Amino acid sequence: MASGCRAPGPEDALRNISPGRRGEKAGAAAPGAGATAAAALKGPASPVRSVVASPRPVKGRAGREAARRRLQLPPAAQAEARGEAAEEEDEGDGEEGEPLLLAPEEDEDEAQPLPPVCASPMRGMWRDEKVALYCDQVLRGSKAEDADEAMNKYLSEKLKLRDKWLGVWKTNPELFFVKYEEASIPFVGILVEVTCKPLQNSSSCFKVTVSVAEPFSSNIANIPRDLVDEILEELEHSVPLLEVYPVEGQDADIGDIALALEVVRFFYDFLWRDWDDEESCENYTALIEERINLWCDIQDGTIPGPIAQRFKKTLEKYKNKRVELIEYQSNIKEDPSAAEAVECWKKYYEIVMLCGLLKMWEDLRLRVHGPFFPRILRRRKGKRDFGKTITHIVAKVMTTEMVKDLSADTLLQQHDDLDLALDSCYSGDTVVIFPGEYQAANLALLTDDIIIKGVGKREEIMITSDPSHDSFVVSKADNVKLMHLSLIQQGTVDGIVVVESGHMTLEHCILKCEGTGVCVLTGAALTITDSEITGAQGAGVELYPGSVAILERNEIHHCNNLRTSDSSKSTLGGVNMKVLPAPKLKMTNNHIYNNNGYGVSILQPTEQFFIVAEDALNKGAASGDKKDDKMLSKVMQNLNLEMNNNKIEANLKGDIRIVTS
Repeated sequence: MASGCRAPGPEDALRNISPGRRGEKAGAAAPGAGATAAAALKGPASPVRSVVASPRPVKGRAGREAARRRLQLPPAAQAEARGEAAEEEDEGDGEEGEPLLLAPEEDEDEAQPLPPVCASPMRGMWRDEKVALYCDQVLRGSKAEDADEAMNKYLSEKLKLRDKWLGVWKTNPELFFVKYEEASIPFVGILVEVTCKPLQNSSSCFKVTVSVAEPFSSNIANIPRDLVDEILEELEHSVPLLEVYPVEGQDADIGDIALALEVVRFFYDFLWRDWDDEESCENYTALIEERINLWCDIQDGTIPGPIAQRFKKTLEKYKNKRVELIEYQSNIKEDPSAAEAVECWKKYYEIVMLCGLLKMWEDLRLRVHGPFFPRILRRRKGKRDFGKTITHIVAKVMTTEMVKDLSADTLLQQHDDLDLALDSCYSGDTVVIFPGEYQAANLALLTDDIIIKGVGKREEIMITSDPSHDSFVVSKADNVKLMHLSLIQQGTVDGIVVVESGHMTLEHCILKCEGTGVCVLTGAALTITDSEITGAQGAGVELYPGSVAILERNEIHHCNNLRTSDSSKSTLGGVNMKVLPAPKLKMTNNHIYNNNGYGVSILQPTEQFFIVAEDALNKGAASGDKKDDKMLSKVMQNLNLEMNNNKIEANLKGDIRIVTS
């Protein structure tokens, strides 16, 4: 690929999206040769079903190539391409009618069930084993532009072990059918005998020669044998090697081939990025190690599920947009018109934006909080022109009882919707909320200095997040205050409260987290008093470098509910501080208990930072912050950490700990 503003070419998409993996996340392991077919078929069979579908008439090389191009598309793009193909079929036939029912002839036997493919050997690997495999054995210090060559060399060496073996060819149903229910046919699988004579083409794709193995076996019981033979004839019996999954019951050499295939699939599915060979990277294997760690943290739950899901969706959107551009370019037969050129650039810059976002996420690795970029783009309104402030009453019906304690000259405005009340606010306004359950997207856009307070029991004033939104409560106001409220997080991926800049105060609030807890970003300040924080997947309170926080008389408990088997990832708990520059934290009369990590963790970037003081800090951790150890006090002073009369107990890892990143 060339660098600069050139949009990606069609060949770039071929390696980015592994063919044959749309239907099932199947593994690869050891199969055998045609002579051992009977032995391989003795294992438990894969499910087989009959389906209703229209077989695809074979339309020669041009039709085959069009189908093969569509085979590379992600699911969303496949659906669009499938619709276009169906329209072309109708136009070509000149008639409309019901879909053909795919059923075997009376004298034709149904296909046998497929034998099981070998379970993925990589599923049982630890992250260190994966890193060693890719960095030390496969890539061996290769640069990004040499990654294809390294993969091909690795795979070629393994394929020399056996030149014939049995496998299941898993391919896109579009290759066989025009009209079908996508849910009923996730993929078409055929038992084939593979002859390995891999050849490299310009896009570094391996092809192998296959023939239908006996007995005829498929995951679709009523697929016609003649149709399979016809399609293979059109393909000249040559299919992408990565679409073939070896079956169980063959010798150890085939096991090595199966592992090699899975290694290459995993690389192009999860580790390779299209921009890798466009940019200089001095240590590409280190970048691959970071991506392996990211993938493992997503799999074991170290990264909260909602955040991981957002990352996956962004990555899939990037791939889809890239394929859209490739398809659009390939449909331009001559010199592009002005409109076509504009559309190409539009699609290209959309890809560039997604690429930049993914890079940002990968650099930060989404350890606890999402990508470090501004979430609020709204401007401050400031004060009203006439200088007055308004008290906004949020209730279905406003009564005199509700406002009896307000002064006679108070300007009032009643809303039955919290979102409308927040949208009407200017700096200096107060929002008074009466018992009920509310949602408000504008809580994620707090820019003006306002007070939001509940009247009544805080447990009865419930504000829930919208699961379809990324953020819940986000502030960049100079001074905003939330009082007597219950914030209940449901599905949002950012911290339950994010202080992006300025100062936020939380008084007498209950924060029931589902994702990460309260996050105070660099340069921001937070004061929490008489509140309760529980349920966070990371730390209850996360302090970024250079932030300021005051915590008084709070309860922080049952945080760090990460679904991970890796004990080293469970250090976060009640309060986590990220140093360099150190945050400022004052804690007084707080109760921090029953967290799965430490009560208070201090995240340092290297083993050298405060290494001398760590032993003293550990000694003081056993009894919380009650022991007035001179060294511990010195460390706290250096960290701008002041702790008085806190009760830190029953935390799984311990009370206070310096943790290296």
